[in-house]
Amino acid sequence: MSALLTAQDLSFAYGGRPVLKGVSLAVEAGEFVGLIGANGSGKTTLLRALLGLLPASGAARLCGDSLGSLDRREIARRATMVQQDTRVDFAFTAREIVAMGRNPYLGRFTPESAADKEAIARAMRETGTEDFAERPVTELSGGERQRVHLARAFSQETRVILLDEPTANLDLTHQFEALRLVREFTRAGGAALAAIHDLSLATRFCDRLFLLSEGRIVVAGSPIEVVTESNLARYFALRARVWRDEETGSLIVYPLGAN
Repeated sequence: MSALLTAQDLSFAYGGRPVLKGVSLAVEAGEFVGLIGANGSGKTTLLRALLGLLPASGAARLCGDSLGSLDRREIARRATMVQQDTRVDFAFTAREIVAMGRNPYLGRFTPESAADKEAIARAMRETGTEDFAERPVTELSGGERQRVHLARAFSQETRVILLDEPTANLDLTHQFEALRLVREFTRAGGAALAAIHDLSLATRFCDRLFLLSEGRIVVAGSPIEVVTESNLARYFALRARVWRDEETGSLIVYPLGAN
């Protein structure tokens, strides 16, 4: 395998307050890596810094090239991000939002090609958003909008996907389906890094986990190495029980109360 996304000593501060403190990581082709941590630990900031959306110090590489050597269009051909906040002020249709994933490949006035239309249709089919393709996104529920933005990311056909709480606003069935689709994307040779609050889902779908605390990766490894009762107590201030599900082999996290 080869690393499609790397960071070396990434640091960033908001108004003089350090948020990222020397973060280094690598996500390989074929990997679905989860980013976990308490609120305010720096997960969203890290995702944005990895795409060059924040002026972080340190170095990041995307598909083998320095992020600083790539323009925004080339970055968008290699990586995409699904934001946690999917609100849209203008009444674009769902299909129009998904079609925006093709923008890195089109000129300003270039019409969609047959390949563009197929990528859009396939992404909507996979995410179950075809039924409301012509509805304005301003009329969709939060969960429906989340699926539309996931479809946009898939239509972009990048090798790397970053996701900030991809299961936010989704019901249980669509939470499962969204993460299954991301895992299928990585099994086809892509790489995914996702900030995930639901630790049981993270252990079910992710190959590895990075635990972020106060702007640093403090624990990294397999889910069973990272999601332990002692780590939950130390970094989440949470008393919990953790056990392995016999049917799936994944971990179940049962909160008992705050420390």
